[in-house]
Amino acid sequence: MQTIRKITLPLSEEDVKSLNAGDEVLLTGRMFTARDAAHKRLCKLIDAGKKLPVDLAGETIYFAGPTPGRPGRPIGAIGPTTSSRMDSYSPKLIEAGLRAMIGKGYRNMQVREALKKFFAVHFSAIGGLGALLAKSIKQAKIIAYEDLGTEAIHKLIVEDFPVIVAYDSYGNSVYPGEEPLL
Repeated sequence: MQTIRKITLPLSEEDVKSLNAGDEVLLTGRMFTARDAAHKRLCKLIDAGKKLPVDLAGETIYFAGPTPGRPGRPIGAIGPTTSSRMDSYSPKLIEAGLRAMIGKGYRNMQVREALKKFFAVHFSAIGGLGALLAKSIKQAKIIAYEDLGTEAIHKLIVEDFPVIVAYDSYGNSVYPGEEPLL
C-alpha cells in the first residue's frame, strides 16, 4: 500500500524532485486559483515585461473557478478545470517560476518539457468532487482580476488538499500510453 505524502506549500525544488508520477499527496499551505482568462492576462504581463499581481516563484496554481461560500465557509465548490485549456500558457508561467499546477486530464508535450526543464510538477485533483475539495480550503481571498468573477485569482490557504502527481519533473506520467520524456 502506497503512503500518502504530506507536503507544505509553497514547494521547494527539492520537494518537486522528491515527487514521482503516481504519488498521492496532501497539500497544506498557500496556493492560488487561475483559469484561462487569468492565465492569458498573466502571460500578457510577462510578454510586456511588467510585474505580475502575484510572484509565481515556488507557487502552485489550481485550475479552478470556485463558487461563493455558504455562510461560515470561505468558499463554495472548487473542482478542477480541464488542464489542457491552460496548455498554451503554462510553459511561460513555469519558466517564470511556477512550481506546480493542479487540474484534471492530460498536458501537452510543451508543458511536460517545461516541467522537466524547470523542475515543476503537475498534480491532478479528482473532478466532480468540488464540494468535498472545498472542505480542505481554510481561507480564500480574491487578490487579482476581480472583474473575471469566478475566474479571478484567489489566494487559498489549504489543509490536506488531496492530489495525485500526474506529471513529475522527470518526464513521467500516470496516464496510460504516454511515454516518459527522455
